[in-house]
Amino acid sequence: MSFVLGYKCSLCGAEYALGEVEYICPKHGDMGNLDVMLDYAAINRASSPATVGESRDFSIWRYAPLLPVENRGFGESNGSNPLFSVGWTPLYRAKRVAASLGLRHVWIKDDGRNPTASFKDRASAVAVVRALEIGAKVITTASSGNAGAALAGMAAAVGLPAVIMVPQTAPQAKVAQLLMFGATVILVKGPYDDAFDLNLKSAKEFGWYCRSTGYNPFTLEGKKTAAFEICEQLGRNPNSKAQTPKWQAPDRIFVSVGDGNIISGIHKGLKDSFALGWIDKMPKLMGVQAERSAAVYNAWKAGTETIAPVDATTIADSISVNLPRDGVRAVRAATQTGGAYVAVSDDEILGAMRDLARGVAVFAEPAGATAYAGLVKAVREKMIDPNESIVVVNTGNGLKDVKSAMQAAGEAVRIDPTLDEVRRVIEARK
Repeated sequence: MSFVLGYKCSLCGAEYALGEVEYICPKHGDMGNLDVMLDYAAINRASSPATVGESRDFSIWRYAPLLPVENRGFGESNGSNPLFSVGWTPLYRAKRVAASLGLRHVWIKDDGRNPTASFKDRASAVAVVRALEIGAKVITTASSGNAGAALAGMAAAVGLPAVIMVPQTAPQAKVAQLLMFGATVILVKGPYDDAFDLNLKSAKEFGWYCRSTGYNPFTLEGKKTAAFEICEQLGRNPNSKAQTPKWQAPDRIFVSVGDGNIISGIHKGLKDSFALGWIDKMPKLMGVQAERSAAVYNAWKAGTETIAPVDATTIADSISVNLPRDGVRAVRAATQTGGAYVAVSDDEILGAMRDLARGVAVFAEPAGATAYAGLVKAVREKMIDPNESIVVVNTGNGLKDVKSAMQAAGEAVRIDPTLDEVRRVIEARK
């Protein structure tokens, strides 16, 4: 904690000591997102890309000096506990995918390989450690599914009770994860936004520690670790664990966007890395939203930071949000890096699921594939230089939503057990 200076409001710039406020800037209600301020000079005295590269801890905790929490005996890293196994997910060089798009350098960051199979493990791991630091007895969150599953799993790993509120329309695979991890699961009759509002009220009423995205500043700190990994992994052979003193930033990073906290987190990680001098350029951040859940895209396109709610209805449930709670920072992630936003249809998302699976063997849920759908559309609209280095972030495993996966993949062929039937199927596929 010696490297944490305090909080800064992302809207008005007001600064607070770490213990002065807990979640948001009191001047802006529930929308005053706080940024954690770090002492970059002190971090550089204690750490560097070279010392990080020497670490044998291949998880988010290899970046401990850049995180605002400390492991005070809650568990051990290096894979001994799921809480300390989050991160260091694969970064695949997708040569066939790149060639199909007329590009030279495309990588897929597959966060479906986290312990509970989604990017949200990063935020939940940091939030759970923070909850233990302050002595919380119960931790809670609102979720469309993945954040809740991640929190339930991370909390179960250390025996911390969790209460999760999700829309009753959440995919059954995600609800099953919540229940299997032993969380108290509350299905809310309404969209994610109703679950979010109820969760904040419940946390205040019952004294629970609230992890909800776009409200708890520590979620952003967990999500920023993906930026660290991308830049460190690009500086080495992506599938090697050999030491390297050099980090390398890509030209662009494509990220699916719902409430805005993932792209804001990656932006924070890049800003930290750049301020430290660990990368020599800021990648252009490309936010991708479903056309029918495009509140941040709408604001960006209009050239404003005013986020107007929409009536979200998309197959990509993880990014189906009426009013993004981290929308302002999500807009800035694109505008401040020279990036852009792209909106894609549900049909384009389903196509992206197939393309990722068949092009680079990454099985993505709809929200995860949305980022790749955005790349395809950006190429079609000539927004990309073919020589740029591009990273696409997959935020969740396709087994999270088998119904959508079957819709994307189509039905299997049913036959009688004869060779003639097999021959018929093979001939039909030629």
